[in-house]
Formats: sequence, C-alpha cells, structure tokens
Amino acid sequence: MDGRGTSSESTQVPRCVRPRSFDGMASSPAPRTSRRALTFIFITILLDVMGAGIMMPVVPYIVRPYSADALTIGLLAVTFSVAQFFAAPLLGALSDRHGRRPVLVMSMFGASIGYAFFGIGGALWIFFVSRLVAGFTGGNLTAAQAYIADVSGPADRAKNFGLVGAAFGLGFILGPSIGGALAKISLSAPAWASAGVALLTASFGWFVLPESLAPELRRPRPLHGGDFNPFRLLHKATSAPRLRALFLGIFLTRFAHMGLQTNFAIYTLDRFKFTPSQNAVVFTVLGVTSTVVQGFLIRRIAGRVSDRSLLLVGLLIMVAGFAAIAAVPSGWMLSPAIAVLALGTGLVTPTLQSLISQAGTAEEQGLLFGANGAITSLTAILGPAYAGAVFDHVAFTAPYWSGAVLIVAAWWSMRRALPE
Repeated sequence: MDGRGTSSESTQVPRCVRPRSFDGMASSPAPRTSRRALTFIFITILLDVMGAGIMMPVVPYIVRPYSADALTIGLLAVTFSVAQFFAAPLLGALSDRHGRRPVLVMSMFGASIGYAFFGIGGALWIFFVSRLVAGFTGGNLTAAQAYIADVSGPADRAKNFGLVGAAFGLGFILGPSIGGALAKISLSAPAWASAGVALLTASFGWFVLPESLAPELRRPRPLHGGDFNPFRLLHKATSAPRLRALFLGIFLTRFAHMGLQTNFAIYTLDRFKFTPSQNAVVFTVLGVTSTVVQGFLIRRIAGRVSDRSLLLVGLLIMVAGFAAIAAVPSGWMLSPAIAVLALGTGLVTPTLQSLISQAGTAEEQGLLFGANGAITSLTAILGPAYAGAVFDHVAFTAPYWSGAVLIVAAWWSMRRALPE
C-alpha cells in the first residue's frame, strides 16, 4: 500500500497493456480492495447525505416567507438537477485527469456554500443561486463511485458499491431527525448545520482521504471544448451496445423511482389520509431496509451469485414492490410494500454500478460515472413531472403501475444485453 492508499500491484499498469474500453466488458486491472479507503469513502458519503437530509424537513418553511406555492419548491429541485446534469460528466472527466480526491473536496466545498446561502436567505433568488452552486459542484457521488471502482477488484465491486446505498440509507435516517430537532432552535439552524457538515466532509477529504487514482492511470489529454458538452460526453459513454443497455436500465429504474420519491407523500395523503408522522414511519422502513440490504445482505451474496442474476432478480422484486404499492387496500400495508421495493432496489443499484465500472478502464471510470450522474439528474427532472401528470389526470395509482411496467422494460433490456 502506498501513501495514496492504493495497491502498488494494482496501479502500476503500463499504458501499452491497458485493456480495451467500451467494447464489451473490459478487463480492467484488478486492485486489492482497501478496507481503509472504503471506510473513508463510506464516511464521506454518509456525511454528505446527512447534510442533505438535515435540510429535508425545513426547506418549504425557509422558502415560504418568499413564495408559498409548491411550484417554487419544485423549481428549486429542478434547478439543482439541471445544473448537475450539465456538470456531472465534466466533473467525472476532471476526476479522470486530476484524481478523485480534488473533485470530492471541491464538490463538498460547493455544497457548503450552497447550504450557507440557505442559512443567509433574504430573497428568493438567493435560494436559486444556492441550488445552482450545489448542482454545478455536485460531483461528489460521481467521484465517490469512481473511487470505489479504483480500489475494488471486479469480484468485489457489487458489494463495495452497496456501501454507497448503505450510506444513503443511514444518512436519510439520521439527517431528517437531526434537521427536525435543529428546526426547534431556528429555521436557519439546519442550513448552517448542513453547511458545517459539508465543510467537515471537505476537510476530511483533503486531509484524510487518500487518492485512489495513481498518476500513471490518469487521462493525459487536457480538457477541450467538447468536454463541456454533456450530450457529447453521454454519447461517448454510451458508444457500446452493452453500455447503452445498462444506462437504459438505469434511466428506466431511476425514472420510476424518482416519480415515487416526489409523489409518495401526495399519494398517501389523498388515498389513505396519512399524516407526516405516518409518512416518516414508511420512509424509515425504506431507509432501514436499504441500509441492511446494501450494507450487509449484498456483501454476503455478491461474488457467490453472478451480477447478471442479482440484477435480474432485483428488477423483478422491484416490479413486485411497485405493483404492491399501487394495489394495497389499506395504508398499514404500505410499509411491507415499500420494504419489498427497497430490497429490489438494494440489489439492483450496486449491481448496475458494478457492471458499468467493469465496462471501462481505470482512466474511464470518471467518464462512465459522470454519465451515470447526468442520467440520474435527467430522471430527477423528468420523473417527478411525469408522476405528477399521471397522478392528476389518470389515477392515484398510475405512477406506480406504470413504474412497474418501466421496470419490466428494464428487465427485458438487461436480460437481452447481458450474456449468461
């Protein structure tokens, strides 16, 4: 292990013997997984998600004095997602050239500034500037996923990517609870707390987190004008048929999932007359199940079961979860239904990320996960709009039945694209 926390056997790979990329599944160098590096990246993601979670309960109340309509809250989320769509591929390309750690640090510093703007407030445009800053610097997840690919061998990637989901689940359990408690002090307290957590994470990344991408494995070519065009980078990242199928699967599953995330509270209110506390119980079930599945279960079965089998089984479980949410006749049944969905999602998400990381060489991980981030941002824009439209004009259950159909389409695409 060298000073950057990467294995010397895994990173000293001459350029002349690098595996092919994007044409089928590339045989990238297989580094030894570093427990220390994975622990660092888990803490980084956990702190990041906690910072976002702290803000979740109070954003509508902070903005309400300046605009009381729900559209403004939605536009704030859309502003972040649009900015991240344009930034994610570029930040991924930067991490391929300059390493993962600088991008992680810059992203968290940008998040700290964004939260601080929310704490300052004073005008509606300040909140939109906050979301733009956070979106344009929001490459933390892209760099974190590339980091995990750098320090994981192919056999370990699915279970190590499960750490990302476990950190998300745990962060969304802890963050909103902390935010709700801080809001009793003042509405701006959660924003300043989130800014402090983001700054702490940036400091942690700068002083403690080792760099995962050795200099000899970085892209030597400098950035050019095309690297600032997310559509060009998406086209490049999806140049191979198998990658197109994988990214299509990500788009369909995330599109359905983002519709559920933004629509679920309205669904439970209109159909079952749920209170906020009842919704909190269901989301806690979601967070706990995600943490258990991605933090523990998938680490036990990944490597024993092929990524293809894990993915296809997980997608079918997601179909059952979406259908169950739409079909339950009573509100108490939503918790087990959401647990089924979380189980499927917990199997699918890290497995897709593992398959994507195996499709590129070490110097292409940032590009691939930048494309993944851009597609995820795109679903965060389109998914909620679609779910709201069909909820209003078709039926309460339409976002969930159609979500099940979309996951079936993803299953069919993956089954055809991935060999036995």
